Amino acid sequence: MATTTVRVDTETHARLQALSRESGKSLIETIRDAVEALRRQRFAHQVAAELAELRTDEDAWRSYLAEADSTSVADGIDI
Repeated sequence: MATTTVRVDTETHARLQALSRESGKSLIETIRDAVEALRRQRFAHQVAAELAELRTDEDAWRSYLAEADSTSVADGIDI
């Protein structure tokens, strides 16, 4: 895999090294995990914002819930 250099301040570097030591992973694996976590967090925030906006339109929200219910797949867990 090709690599490149990314400059970070010394405090961030120290935090990355500590996280690497704690997890037993390499620095590059830790950075990869951090980037993926940030990507997922931003995606989740975007979805939450879109749902919040959808909720402001009662008809659209009811339509969304009806569609979600009709396309629901059983997970085998009874509540």
